[in-house]
Amino acid sequence: MWDIIIIGAGPAGLTAAIYARRARKKVLVLEASSYGGQIINTLDIENYPAAPHINGYDFATNCYNQAIELGAEIKFEKAINIMDGDIKKVVTKSNTYETKTIIIATGCGIRKLGLDKEDELLGKGVSYCATCDGSFFKGKDVAVVGGGNTAIEDALYLSDIASKVYLIHRRDSFRGEDISIADLSNKDNLEIIYNSNVTKLIGDKKLDGIEVTNKNGDIKKIDISGFFIAIGRVPENANFTKVVNVDDKGYIIAGEDCKTNVDGIFVAGDSRVKTLRQLVTATSDGAIAATNAIKYISRRNNV
Repeated sequence: MWDIIIIGAGPAGLTAAIYARRARKKVLVLEASSYGGQIINTLDIENYPAAPHINGYDFATNCYNQAIELGAEIKFEKAINIMDGDIKKVVTKSNTYETKTIIIATGCGIRKLGLDKEDELLGKGVSYCATCDGSFFKGKDVAVVGGGNTAIEDALYLSDIASKVYLIHRRDSFRGEDISIADLSNKDNLEIIYNSNVTKLIGDKKLDGIEVTNKNGDIKKIDISGFFIAIGRVPENANFTKVVNVDDKGYIIAGEDCKTNVDGIFVAGDSRVKTLRQLVTATSDGAIAATNAIKYISRRNNV
């Protein structure tokens, strides 16, 4: 039996593994796809203390290697259910693991626009990751849709690759950091389209363009080769909602102590209710969740 099972190997989950192993707990990390979570798509991290200008992949790899070196076991299996009890269980498609405590650190997945042909044109001009796919559009016209930090960073990144970048936002102002917003005005090949939504994808075998509709109902066709969707994330908590409480958006309800409504089950990172979802808050959550899981085990052993 494991002391702590951590679901998710992003920054929050790996930080929790590091703290738990330093406390000599037997730790299993379950990851559905690849370690690192969304941070691996970040080209340049500028706001993490004492580690400026490190790319997301290197940061995630450092965390992963540190957890491994400390003795955490990491298995690439998707957790599809959890069960509460004196001995808790985490169920994957191939195994059932018993544990004293659980830390859910599943993070968030991509949010789709929900347009016709969105899935069909994925990888044929439509993308959710500018740093992954931007190089395919060197010297071409592209568009980014979104109004937060990710959309702004994607547009800035693509402006150094593409011939022309359109940044489309449904509101009249951005939600991103001021320093990044200010950088937009320094890009001569970047055009911002406010108060508009992308309402149609044009193309059959590949993307040829998009239709954009403004708040007055006026429709404009834009010829582009690449379209990058950055409209936010959705929490990856659907498999656990029968056990832990979530809000109306699907985020697990927990305070800064990372405790859920179930004793011995904790949550860390972007998948919980919080006001700021950043790398630094994810790693902070991982440390807090692991520390409280360790305290829970000690209390349980003393009963």
